[in-house]
Amino acid sequence: MSTTTEIFTKVLDTGYVEPAIETDAAAFEDVVRSRRTVRVFNDETIPEDVMRRCLDLALLAPNSSNLQPWEFYWVRDEPKKSTLADFCLGQPAAKTARELVVCVARLDTWKRNRTIMLEQLESDQVMPAAAISYYRKLVPLAYGQGPFYLLGPVKKVLVALAGLFKPTPRGPASYADMRVWAHKSTALACENLMLALRAYGFDSCPMEGIDESRVKQLLNLPRRAEVCMVISAGKRAPNGVYGKQLRFDKSMFVFEV
Repeated sequence: MSTTTEIFTKVLDTGYVEPAIETDAAAFEDVVRSRRTVRVFNDETIPEDVMRRCLDLALLAPNSSNLQPWEFYWVRDEPKKSTLADFCLGQPAAKTARELVVCVARLDTWKRNRTIMLEQLESDQVMPAAAISYYRKLVPLAYGQGPFYLLGPVKKVLVALAGLFKPTPRGPASYADMRVWAHKSTALACENLMLALRAYGFDSCPMEGIDESRVKQLLNLPRRAEVCMVISAGKRAPNGVYGKQLRFDKSMFVFEV
């Protein structure tokens, strides 16, 4: 187990070096500040290559253990797109959108993705044993819940006892924990997608006002796939933003301790 936990306690010597590139902070701030929730889009289309680049950038989002528990369904079929807009409660943001992307959190793909990670790590001749051991031993312990999630309560008790003596990860240890786990990573990718669209001069609206059950049926999603949000995209119309951006005083949310 000591080799397994070294990934947390030691700096791994992988032999890999990736220098940080020079970036444009002002340009990034422009992208962030100009990203608005756009409710009405005009008729300008988003070039196909731009949509594909934005989806590629979404997949570069940070995520838990690089298990990438997400899926993105770019709905291009016109009848399905029209139906999806209806399932988004007929919101103008959906009805006028040039593109619609259903962002899905997967609670059940971690085993498959763990196998892919192991295959890639084991093919790397200089990858430290601690990294490989992490995916072989710790990942199944951390994310495995047993048949019908029956292992969850046992894990909760064991980590609670271990936590009496040392800092201990407390989850995921239930179906609810796995839902939170998958949605957190998916939401990070959703933000990447929306910022990428803005960087290319287009806009978006993250929609949670949806009939998730009907959306899942439309896309034939399995039971343990959950719709995180539907993102509409296009070029904002003159009346696309309903008002000035409102944020509360930062003292309510930012604390220095």
